[in-house]
Amino acid sequence: MKVAQLAALGVAVVAGGGAYVVANNLSAPPEQVQQVQQDQGPRIELGEVLVATNNISLGTSLKDTMVEWKPWPKDGIGQGYITRSNSPDGLDLANDPAIARGSFFAGEPIRESKLVRSDKGYMSAILPAGQQAVATSISTATSAGGFILPNDRVDVIMTRRTGENDDIFETETILENVRVLAIDQTIEEKEDGEPVVVGETATLQLSPDQAKILTVAQQMADRLSLALRSLEDSGSEETKGAEHLLIGGAKSGRVKIIKFGSTKEIITGTAQQKN
Repeated sequence: MKVAQLAALGVAVVAGGGAYVVANNLSAPPEQVQQVQQDQGPRIELGEVLVATNNISLGTSLKDTMVEWKPWPKDGIGQGYITRSNSPDGLDLANDPAIARGSFFAGEPIRESKLVRSDKGYMSAILPAGQQAVATSISTATSAGGFILPNDRVDVIMTRRTGENDDIFETETILENVRVLAIDQTIEEKEDGEPVVVGETATLQLSPDQAKILTVAQQMADRLSLALRSLEDSGSEETKGAEHLLIGGAKSGRVKIIKFGSTKEIITGTAQQKN
């Protein structure tokens, strides 16, 4: 067979194979495209919870503009949260005023347990029955460097001079584990970042008898100091006082001071001297 014939035969075979492939592709059914739907995950059920719109400090009288409803996952609604389903009127501050007995941060859910329902002053609202609020002067030198805050527990220490030349000092803890109700102290930062600490008066929660002890100590003492207690030592809410300072028990409100051979009796803040 001649070379030209072989070449023509090869071209024919190649052309025939190509035609077969093209025809096979045209007759084949179209390729099926599978669509995979992405899993969207479980649906989160939402409720509405009352939250603080801005930071609210302790003792603030709440207003309607300070709170708002926010969507909240139902699984994350804690006990004590105020929900729209349970309290459609929210706090109803117009008919029942409320005072914050603790701080709230912006976005934090409001809890009734952190509110005091009263239209009176905050101090009288948070005082337990039978307790009194008594103020005493302090300074940064006599109040743990000025860093004692409301709701801290402190001991009240009395320092006084004794001896004929007033050269001997005597100290005594007159009140233990006292709750601090308020203190005119602010801790903030100046523009340059320097901390500012100011404090002149501490208001303490005392029973009537303990108030008498503090009043007597203020007359006797050269200085009263507040010693901050640690959280580990503040677990008990019991406050103890040096009732031996009161003559005839706590009911009398009298204290006797013997100095240089003379006797002074102090009656609820008034000094009467007997020779």
